[in-house]
Amino acid sequence: MGMNAVYKGPEDCPLVVPIFPLGGALLLPRGQMPLNIFEPRYIAMIDDAIRTHRVVGVIQPEPESGRQSATPPLLQVGCLGRITQFAETGDDRYIVTLTGISRFRVAEELPVTTPYRQCRIAYDEFLLDFTARAGEDEVDRAALLKALRAFAKASDLKIDWKGVNEAPNEALVNALSMMCPFGPREKQALLEAASLKERAEVLVAITEIELARNGGDPETTLQ
Repeated sequence: MGMNAVYKGPEDCPLVVPIFPLGGALLLPRGQMPLNIFEPRYIAMIDDAIRTHRVVGVIQPEPESGRQSATPPLLQVGCLGRITQFAETGDDRYIVTLTGISRFRVAEELPVTTPYRQCRIAYDEFLLDFTARAGEDEVDRAALLKALRAFAKASDLKIDWKGVNEAPNEALVNALSMMCPFGPREKQALLEAASLKERAEVLVAITEIELARNGGDPETTLQ
């Protein structure tokens, strides 16, 4: 799992968390997200997180909000991540890795004096996130691999096929969801999928759409 702390359920997680709005980003339970932190407000956020629960809530701003506002509206579902790696660069940056714990829904954004935003969150909809590899047997691995092969070929991507073939279904689905270059709405659909099986199905569907959009023919390529 990549963490010393054990999160067995919502009772092990804080209900108020610092929020890191990050457009086009996707963190999933037990997935890992490397971050280059350089804005002063987020340097302060990491400092405070390390002193307390060592967790940060990653969530996308509304895609239509643009970059004009310093506090754009947030989408309602994000993922809690624990700081599992931390390094100072010597030039006012932090290099950190977050390991996903559980998705959450924003209950309310709080008025705060910190330079970063904070939200009260709820985990009730995502209790299965606390169980590693839940629902793996329901994933159509063959369909997922067909989609990946077609997408890799169309996009000229280099794939570690040995690693792919050895990966358990949860790691495979979540890693592909996080790494594929999809847009914010597609990333959010993957995040909000109710189960691992549904996330795999959404991933295949998005891949087929991307192939068709870019001139591929999923009806032939994915057979």
